[in-house]
Amino acid sequence: MRYFLDVAYNGTHYHGWQVQQNANTVQAELEGALSKLLRTPIAVVGSGRTDTGVHAEQQLVHLDWDAELDVEQLHFRLNKLLPSDIAVKRIFPVHPKAHARFSALFRSYEYRISRQKNPFLQKLTYVNGRPLDVEAMNKAAEFLLQWEDFECFSKVHTEVKHFRCNIQEARWIEEGDMLVFYIRANRFLRNMVRAIVGTLLEVGQHRMSREEFRQVLESRDRSRAGRSAPAQGLFLTKVTYPDKIYELSDYESDF
Repeated sequence: MRYFLDVAYNGTHYHGWQVQQNANTVQAELEGALSKLLRTPIAVVGSGRTDTGVHAEQQLVHLDWDAELDVEQLHFRLNKLLPSDIAVKRIFPVHPKAHARFSALFRSYEYRISRQKNPFLQKLTYVNGRPLDVEAMNKAAEFLLQWEDFECFSKVHTEVKHFRCNIQEARWIEEGDMLVFYIRANRFLRNMVRAIVGTLLEVGQHRMSREEFRQVLESRDRSRAGRSAPAQGLFLTKVTYPDKIYELSDYESDF
């Protein structure tokens, strides 16, 4: 059977999601706990990577098991074993061909900026008290909805076949002392959201015009874009799947 785990984590003390040699990662912690509880080596597949210091309110992962799991007991025991900054919110069975990464339709991120220092949000937001023209930032962000190739916002030397992404939402909202950037797309390139945020902040400080932002997109050149915003403000907030993943019958279906 195939199961999905809905996982949340504070990424401050981890070198990202994906297992790496000589570095502590969220995936390594989760696989280690599962392997101990199920008494056999367990590998899981995540919906996508998050980089060092990036957080997740919803990271979906799948694992396969030969028999039916007692999900309530596993859920309880897993949370007791995992470190305090990683939590499994639920475990549920899915269609045998459902894939945490390839079946995902959309991924949503938020980038959270504190407009003033807040001791309760340390390492969970980027503190930026400089005056920002939010209207100009939103007007520039509209170009993202019209574009397809985002090589200019990708980490260089990354191993991808193409740089095309379909962005459905990209907007800034002021929420009290917080400024939050919401973005949703079918896929994201490595470092893409932080590079977009950093470049839009240039627009907000009137160091880059809306037209110059469009020219950055046209250039496909990472050196033309702004600096990447700090990792601690970025959250993976939601992964959306088709409803058919919850249908458990093993029929032929395209996932």
